[in-house]
Formats: sequence, C-alpha cells, structure tokens
Amino acid sequence: MISSVTGEVFDAVDPDIAVAVRGLTRSFGGPNVLEDLSFSIAQGEFVALLGRSGSGKSTLLRTLAGLDPAPPETLVVPEARAVVFQEPRLLPWKRVWRNVALGLRGEDTKARALAALDEVELTHRTNAWPLTLSGGEAQRAALARALVREPKLLLLDEPFASLDALTRLRMQNLVGALWQAHRPAVLLVTHDVDEALLLADRVMVLKDGVISIDMRIHLERPRRHADAEFNRLRVELLASLGVH
Repeated sequence: MISSVTGEVFDAVDPDIAVAVRGLTRSFGGPNVLEDLSFSIAQGEFVALLGRSGSGKSTLLRTLAGLDPAPPETLVVPEARAVVFQEPRLLPWKRVWRNVALGLRGEDTKARALAALDEVELTHRTNAWPLTLSGGEAQRAALARALVREPKLLLLDEPFASLDALTRLRMQNLVGALWQAHRPAVLLVTHDVDEALLLADRVMVLKDGVISIDMRIHLERPRRHADAEFNRLRVELLASLGVH
C-alpha cells in the first residue's frame, strides 16, 4: 500500500510509483532547507541523491523516512520502508541476530534474521556482540536489519562514508546485488559521484534546496570507471557540484 506519512492517500497515485513528492518545502526557523520540491521514484528504481553539505539531502531523507513529519498533501511513500544510516546504530547489549530481528513479530523472527544475515554474508557473526564487529560487518548487519523488513522503499544515508576504500567497494557491490535480487525503490544519499554512477538508474543533484539536475543513467551493468561515458557523466556531475 502506498500512503502519505500521515496515513492519508494521495489522489490518483500511479501504482508504478513508489514515492511521490509534490511542492515539498521544509524550514526550521530560518531559510528554507527544501524549496517546493516535486519528483517521483518508480517502483524498483535506484536513485542517488548528490549535493554539498547543507544542501538538504539528509532533511529530504528524514522526511521520506517519516522522522520529520511533512504535510500530507506533499508526500506519498510506501508504508514498508527502512533506513540505513551512516552509523550502524546496533544495540551493544543484543547479539547480532537479535539486532537484525529487532521489532519483528511472529514465530519465525530468528529464521528471518538468519536468512537476512546470510544474504549479507554475515552468517559467521550471527551470535557476535556488535562491539566485536568491524566497520564493514556492522554496516552489513544494519543492511540485514533493513532488508529483513522487506521494504518497498530503502533509504540509504551515506552508509559507506566511514568505511575504508576496499570495504566501501565491497559494500557497494553488495548493495547493488541485493537491490537486483529484491528490487525495492532505493534513495541513496551520497557525496560520492562515482558511487552514484556505479549504482543508480538515476542521479539527482540537490543545490540550495532545489533539484538542479535529474539525470537518467543508461550505462550497462556492471559499470566500469574506465568507460568513456562513465567519465563524461562523472565530469558533468562534478561540475554541477562546483568541482572542475
């Protein structure tokens, strides 16, 4: 079911659309952080959101997640949605599988958690305490916790920002593979242009609270940094962010 974050249903929402934003403006006692935004995300579409610090990326993600309530006439999102943040946010007093199963209901919660951990290649750490995990392992556990809820919308808030370069590449590959297997709609907030081009069907650039670029990415998968079109798009997106 697609509904607004307040439970009211938009008029005439296309069933192929996972997210619909119409005239969304957000402010917190000062200048508008988001200014009259309107866009949609299709079911199963992978969208990357780029922008400088302070451009409103995290504000938009928090609004889509329902953490910052928005007027019902401006926003439609699936009821089934999950967020992976920069920090894994695992409870240190619960073992890994219990963190993944947190909030699940039913008799098969452990089996579902174990299946999700298997998907993110973390079966060997099922009974570990979170503080014993590496950074990459902790983020895989956070990803399993999101996937076990079978979200129609997966929100990723710079989930690889604190990882080393090699672990980050492995996590990017894992997220790409899991998206292809489950096909939720995805919004990835990132500062990394290469990451956006490697993963997304579409890249949006947020600048001063408005979408300055909305670009479809037609590169074949798997994608390569050495590809001429990849580099052309990279240069264009970097220029839009003020990097020449």
